[in-house]
Amino acid sequence: MYNIDTDHTDFQSVCHFISERPQVHIAPSAMQRIEACRQYLNQKMNDSDALFYGINTGFGYLQNVAIAKSQLEALQRNLLLSHACGMGDEIPSDIVRLMLMLKIKSLCYGHSGVQPDTVQRLADMLNHNVIPVVYAQGSLGASGDLAPLSHLCLPLIGEGEVWHKGERLHAGKALSMLGWEPIRLQSKEGLALINGTQFMSAFGLYNLYRATTLYDWAQAIAAISFDAFDCVSHPLHPRIHEIRPHTGQTEAAASLRNWLSGSQIQDQPKKQVQDPYSFRCIPQVHGASIDAIRYVLSVFITEINSVTDNPNIFPEEDLVVSGGNFHGQPLALGADFLAIAVSELSSISERRMYQLISGQRGLPLFLVKDPGLHSGFMIPQYTAAGIVSENKQLCTPASVDTIPSSNNQEDHVSMGANAATKCKRVVDNLEKVLAIELMIAVQALEFRRPLQSSAALEKIVASYRNEVSFNDADRYLHEDMMKTVSFLRRHQP
Repeated sequence: MYNIDTDHTDFQSVCHFISERPQVHIAPSAMQRIEACRQYLNQKMNDSDALFYGINTGFGYLQNVAIAKSQLEALQRNLLLSHACGMGDEIPSDIVRLMLMLKIKSLCYGHSGVQPDTVQRLADMLNHNVIPVVYAQGSLGASGDLAPLSHLCLPLIGEGEVWHKGERLHAGKALSMLGWEPIRLQSKEGLALINGTQFMSAFGLYNLYRATTLYDWAQAIAAISFDAFDCVSHPLHPRIHEIRPHTGQTEAAASLRNWLSGSQIQDQPKKQVQDPYSFRCIPQVHGASIDAIRYVLSVFITEINSVTDNPNIFPEEDLVVSGGNFHGQPLALGADFLAIAVSELSSISERRMYQLISGQRGLPLFLVKDPGLHSGFMIPQYTAAGIVSENKQLCTPASVDTIPSSNNQEDHVSMGANAATKCKRVVDNLEKVLAIELMIAVQALEFRRPLQSSAALEKIVASYRNEVSFNDADRYLHEDMMKTVSFLRRHQP
């Protein structure tokens, strides 16, 4: 059971939620905060004729249009329906689940004015695997993720579409199957549900979840390539990194030393004095990327432990304050930075595989026994180069762009949703590039026999060889490449 409350949620907890898909439970203390805030807002609306943005007014540029009390439920319902304007691909169910959990988490702080029943229904959707259909395009990342969060929350009122028991259904049908009545939204609720950064946050955390695992693979695969290319170990010496003590660099060098410890190949005399940068500078490049990944992670962890809708309600201080916590600028910059850091891991990986197939260091050209008759691993490097080039193009930052909306009321937006979704494409591409490097590096290592690499690396090689055999003649390499991607997904380095 995954408990959702106002305590700090860390990355380990998020990773557990993604990987284990647990049932969720909202802590009683959080429900009490939600109930207290709702009661305060009800009393406030009964005792005052003052206008509060989005509670008894229109939205965006229509902020000055007063709404009668008798129309407040219709106002919130209309908000969800009118803002559900997403397009593009459906986003993966793991990310939708994360959006639901993060939305519940944000509402649990008791500054949003929603009903306890509304929050409980979001939890029930998770627990009964009622997964809303949410689209990748539509958010500007600044009034909150309005369009995707509208699609996420439409099923509360029996609208929109969901996946349930393997079928894509109208939400009303799914609610009927479960014996649930649609939620009747009260004042402020629609705005609380769709104002927020949960689309950007969910994508960002999912990207970080995968990027951290792929970083570990990048280290292990680089170590296999290091031995396969018969590299000099001097650049990994601790003293080198003590005098330039970036945390990631120091850790990356120590990790490579551990992976290579006990390698017979490392114990052999070397003919060269230095190796190309793609080998010699692995600690510096990989280390910079993991430092960036950790910085971005700190931004996203702060975000998911925050309240990001608007206006914010403070019952203890008798305050209803309109602000801009929905603006996704920290996440937009973070997602762009993460994409750059991940892209660099793919870039240096492709350079290593290029060196391995180039016929140097006693390795056959293109790592095949009879080059010319056989092309060997010539074209996998082409594929990797194309993917790496695509990553470079995807790393053009989204966060420097803005297009005014809502009749220029919302005149600066973050484009954080675009940053987050294209970052996922970069992460997906890194996985493909690392798979190609692993395929090539293991092939190259076979030409060092009978010498053995370290026990740790040989264990990976043996496990991999159970699924992808040595390539002694041209064959259908796409199948090998896809098996290698699957291998990375199913194993931890």
